[in-house]
Amino acid sequence: MTFNDVFMIVPSSAGLSGALWFVLLMVVFYMARNHAHKGIFSFTEAVHNAFRLSARSVKLLRDILIVRNRDVLLAQGREATERIIEREFERIDATVRKDLGDYPALHRHLNEEITAIDENFAESTDVPPTPPAWVKAVEAVAKIPAAKGDPTVGNILEDIHQSLIKSSTRALEEYRKASSKRHQLLQKMMPHWRNVLKTLTQVDKSVNSLLARSVTIDRLMHDYEDILKGTEKAQRMLSSSSMTQFFIAGFVLAIAVGGAFINFQLIARPMSEMVGGSDMLMGFKTSSVAALVIILVEISLGLFLMESLRITRLFPVIGALNDKMRVKMVWITFIFLFSLASVEAGLAYMREILMEDSQATLALLSDTGGVEVTQNSALWITTAAQMGLGFVLPFALTFVAIPLESFIHSMRTVLGTATVAFLRSLEWLLRLVGNLVRASGKILVHVYDFLIFLPLGIEKLINKEGGKKSTGSSSTNVGGAL
Repeated sequence: MTFNDVFMIVPSSAGLSGALWFVLLMVVFYMARNHAHKGIFSFTEAVHNAFRLSARSVKLLRDILIVRNRDVLLAQGREATERIIEREFERIDATVRKDLGDYPALHRHLNEEITAIDENFAESTDVPPTPPAWVKAVEAVAKIPAAKGDPTVGNILEDIHQSLIKSSTRALEEYRKASSKRHQLLQKMMPHWRNVLKTLTQVDKSVNSLLARSVTIDRLMHDYEDILKGTEKAQRMLSSSSMTQFFIAGFVLAIAVGGAFINFQLIARPMSEMVGGSDMLMGFKTSSVAALVIILVEISLGLFLMESLRITRLFPVIGALNDKMRVKMVWITFIFLFSLASVEAGLAYMREILMEDSQATLALLSDTGGVEVTQNSALWITTAAQMGLGFVLPFALTFVAIPLESFIHSMRTVLGTATVAFLRSLEWLLRLVGNLVRASGKILVHVYDFLIFLPLGIEKLINKEGGKKSTGSSSTNVGGAL
């Protein structure tokens, strides 16, 4: 007996058997209608609840991550602001020590200059000359009644007039000499005035510098208070600053990668002569791996140098060293870095020699007909440039530590923000799918009822006829009662 024979109710008619099976299944589906509806609604509700609980869990995780990002952002902002405020106070301290530390000597110098000016001014005071003592005698003689025709009085008065002219001329000369002396004293006062003006200008410049730095510190302290309070303004400012630092630091690091690549190309070929050009290490040339290791060691030394100088703070252990040990570490890392830079300069020179040898070999092997290879007289410029690049690039890669620190600190904020956005999108997607599943329950119920539309239609007609009969009987009972 085949599989088709099992489902053939009427063996001679496949169509009739199919119709009977359709009617049978419709009747079965109609009989199980209530249970099917409950099962569909229960299943869709369970799936909806599962998605809803998942969305709620994602929301809780998102809220926890938002709080965590907020704490990290405020902590980074607080640390950065504290560092800036500390440096501003150090600058103010340096300004006070440098410009205002010798203020007592400056004050004493001003007092000396002012005293000298006061003395010169007192000496240059314009004192009018005292009248001669014989002026009163002239007045007494002038009061003597003149006798008519007496030549004695005329002679006396003439002598007095001549004496008065001589005395006036002598007094005028003395006054002119005194005025010239006063002018000389006033001229001697000018250097003192210039010294006073210069000193006061220096003091004014120092005070204005302190005032400008105090304004900066006030602004930083206001921002620091907002960060401590955790205001929305501070969070927006720090978030925007982190985004900006992330992209700028990433751009600078990309430039640094380009410089490292150029450095790699300078020393990769000469390293093949030192460690062997045919040796392989994990599928890579040993010379390439050695060149890459040298560049990475130089970058690491640059990081340690920047940490020892306290320009960056990637390694708290180095920053916690005492000053004596830190200075020793600065010199040690600088000597190692200088040695590696010198080695790279030598490798760059060796690279140029290898290139010349390769060109000469190719010229000998080619069919040039014995033509001599001309030497370029300006080849030393290329060699010097390569050696300079080989020596300078390691020191240039030292400064990678600064954008690397900014990139690492800002990356935490950027990744946190991106994760929050992803979780928010995931929460929305879970809620959307849950609601769609919940709405699909009603759709499945309608589809199920559509499959058994014939029994449902018969049931509807029966219910409609039963309703009319019940309405008619109730009307007849009402009429009999009336």
